Amino acid sequence: MDLEKDFTPQTLNLKDDYEGKVIATLLSCNQNTENRKSIIYIHGYIDYFFHPHVAQKFIENDFDFYALDLRKYGRSWLPHQRENYCKSITEYFEEITMVIHQIYQKNKAPIYLLGHSTGGLIASNYANFGKQKNKITGLILNAPFLDFYDSKFQKKANLIACNALSFFSDYAYIKNILSPVYVESIHQNFEGEWNFNLRWKYMKGFPTYLKWVLAINEAHEKLKNHSNITVPVLIIHSSSSTKLSKFSEKAMKNDIVLDVEDIKQRGAKLGNQITFLEIKDAIHDVFLSKKEVRKKAFEGMFEWLK
Repeated sequence: MDLEKDFTPQTLNLKDDYEGKVIATLLSCNQNTENRKSIIYIHGYIDYFFHPHVAQKFIENDFDFYALDLRKYGRSWLPHQRENYCKSITEYFEEITMVIHQIYQKNKAPIYLLGHSTGGLIASNYANFGKQKNKITGLILNAPFLDFYDSKFQKKANLIACNALSFFSDYAYIKNILSPVYVESIHQNFEGEWNFNLRWKYMKGFPTYLKWVLAINEAHEKLKNHSNITVPVLIIHSSSSTKLSKFSEKAMKNDIVLDVEDIKQRGAKLGNQITFLEIKDAIHDVFLSKKEVRKKAFEGMFEWLK
């Protein structure tokens, strides 16, 4: 399946926000039949949809497939906007609500959200608090970002600093918080097999805005203290995590972005129908792992969906 030929983009015009004009982009697979179960893919932080092989698997298993580039990400980023910026993850609820409503009006069939990393955090919050949450049949979380990969002390210190510095400016930031190793491990120009736009999924990440950090923490705390997702949830994650400052082979068989123990601990409390799918030697985006590894993830996911 080809990203350019096999998907049709639709611009979603949203309400203006504090930066001005806002859009999101819905990608619909051209092999959709519009009369069967649907998947809505929600990408992670410093990310966008470039996974036609994932769409292909769902089409082969009798699902329609849609992907959403959220506001200020990927195809939806506008020149006047700060990339990936938000003050609350509830800002994304507008486009998710719009897409769920649109798809349900056509299909009148079950809808599943598939969220990766920060997309998993957003999807989990939406499944709790979103306007169209009752039209969601299930949730698939691919290495969801449910807590910071820091010690309790470091996390507390970071949040105190973010609160203090962002008081003076909504757009206060640090240069970046991400190592380039993850992109090196997945992009075909380096050690990986995938081709994607390095302007939209940048090597070292975009500026990390302190308001964004606080927004993520608020979303974490809401799930920690108030999550009660009533639909079945599948959480897919690697068997191990490690932090790397330079590329090594460990990057090809570990989650080097999040702590899998955090995923398991926080994930278990999201609702009362939680299933974990641990994939040995998977990387952070499990579906970008080596072929034999992601094959096991697909098999496990579709067995759960059945």
